[in-house]
Amino acid sequence: MLDFRFKNKVPRPNSDFSARRKFLIVFMMGCMALLVSRAVYLQVFEKEFLKDQGDDRHVDEVAIPAYRGMIKDRNGAPLAVSTPVESIAINPKELKADDKSRLKQMEKEFRLKQAIEKLTDRDKAQVLNDYHHERALKLRQMDKLLRLPAEKITALLNEEPPRPFAYIARRIDPGLGEQIKELKLAGVYFEREFKRFYPAGGVSAHLVGFTDVEEVGQGGLELGYEKVLKGIPGSKRVIRDGQRQIIADVENIRAPVTGKNLELSIDQRIQYLAYKELQLAVNANNAKSGTLVILDAKNGEILAVANQPSFNPNTRKNLKEYFYRNRALTEVFEPGSTVKPFVVAAALDGGYVKPNDLFETHGIFQVGHHTVKDVHNYGTLDLTHVLKKSSNIAVSQMALKMPPKYFWNIYHKLGFGMSPGSGFPGEAGGSLLDYHRWHDFERATLSFGYGVSTSALQLARAYTALADDGILHSVSLLKRDEDIDEKRVFSAKTARRVRAMMEHVIMKDGTAYEARVDGYSVAGKTGTVKKSSGKSGYVDKKYFSVFAGIAPAKDPRLVMVVMIDEPSAGQYYGGLVSAPVFSKVMTGALRMLDIAPDQEETMPVLLTQAH
Repeated sequence: MLDFRFKNKVPRPNSDFSARRKFLIVFMMGCMALLVSRAVYLQVFEKEFLKDQGDDRHVDEVAIPAYRGMIKDRNGAPLAVSTPVESIAINPKELKADDKSRLKQMEKEFRLKQAIEKLTDRDKAQVLNDYHHERALKLRQMDKLLRLPAEKITALLNEEPPRPFAYIARRIDPGLGEQIKELKLAGVYFEREFKRFYPAGGVSAHLVGFTDVEEVGQGGLELGYEKVLKGIPGSKRVIRDGQRQIIADVENIRAPVTGKNLELSIDQRIQYLAYKELQLAVNANNAKSGTLVILDAKNGEILAVANQPSFNPNTRKNLKEYFYRNRALTEVFEPGSTVKPFVVAAALDGGYVKPNDLFETHGIFQVGHHTVKDVHNYGTLDLTHVLKKSSNIAVSQMALKMPPKYFWNIYHKLGFGMSPGSGFPGEAGGSLLDYHRWHDFERATLSFGYGVSTSALQLARAYTALADDGILHSVSLLKRDEDIDEKRVFSAKTARRVRAMMEHVIMKDGTAYEARVDGYSVAGKTGTVKKSSGKSGYVDKKYFSVFAGIAPAKDPRLVMVVMIDEPSAGQYYGGLVSAPVFSKVMTGALRMLDIAPDQEETMPVLLTQAH
């Protein structure tokens, strides 16, 4: 008989799967318990460690400084550039930390935690003493390298409450910065910045100007074109360590934008020549100051602006405002006899005098209750000799023939009494009294340059109306090809006629023989002006010596004005003090610009005769 007892028996599930499941659950629970235990340990028992790590490393956003645009002359020579430098700051609060904080800092710096914990109090005191001694030596070495005042850091440490940040040196040479970094001083931080450098030094200082320690324009074109030159800083995310030193870059957020370059109309070769000759003249004549301006007669570009005394914009310690004023553009004077060619041109153009008119001058001319005088009794003069001898009486007679409104309008068109529009900050506009307030004597004195004030730049600009056949040019400190703002003041015929008269001023019996330029024709006019002291009137023995000239006279290319303030070495006439400066600078400028001579060489003959 068959046994069917096991036929319908259900088999048991495989026990291996159950064991694995139990193992996996136990393992996962164990890992979770381990993680929770670790978290509890770190958060409760080792929270100081996590805090230290957080202090040691954190993400920060920092600015990326942008290059300031360059200033260059018309030929690309650099006049102002920015170079990378280091700035050094300290955290006085960190430097004043107590001994407990010192030990903690040492643990971070030297990884001596375990060793320091085992030290006795006496040993800890010795470690701290050695630490302070070494740190003091490093601080003294830093003071010596940076040439800091003896009490500078001490004063910062004694402030209450202590500052978290203070600069101790700004924009130092990168090589010096590396020497400080090698000292590895905690609490001393470094910052990458830029420093403005002026390769031409004092030669172009008054014009270019300077910046402050933040590279913000403070004077000259640096100030006038701040928005153009200034770049836009970028930014980036970085990781800093506990000493706030950057240890890694994370990402660039925004790239810095470099400032735009400024291309000036200035020719640095001519500028240097003008600077040196003006310096020699101011020193030789024991003068208070001097200015010189050169313009392109065809388009009004300013090719040179020199002032003496000058200053070095790279080192401005104890610099007084008197030294960095650009007197050629910002200060005014009465132009004296240099305006007489304009009076002659105005009278001719308006038909108030004829080319062949004669003027009786006998040393004295009565105008109402006042008297106009000449230096000498010149007798009867034609128009050419009126300018050649510089007769106050003759030009006064011309001025009185012209209606006040017409006379005023000529001066106004020439730019007197208004800003020349060069874009230089603080440029002077001068003064010109309204013609409604003129009396006959005011009209007379205006004809020989008293009662009107002008800057050297304004006077040079006015002379472009004679140099370019009656067309007055606007002026520009930036390089340009043409002047779109030119305007006619005199007819071309009148301008040429007056310019020919002015050539006689440079002849041997004229007032400016010293202004001659070998190989070139020159037209010009001298001015010797008494200085005004305000309410007390004009001062004896204090003069402005002025010369304004054009060359070559036949086909003018350059206009120059030279003004020497208070020459006191003996000579004070414009023809003897300022005219020689014109001669030397104009000679060099014409040849630098490769302008062909328009007459035969005369200097060798003159030198032979002199011997």
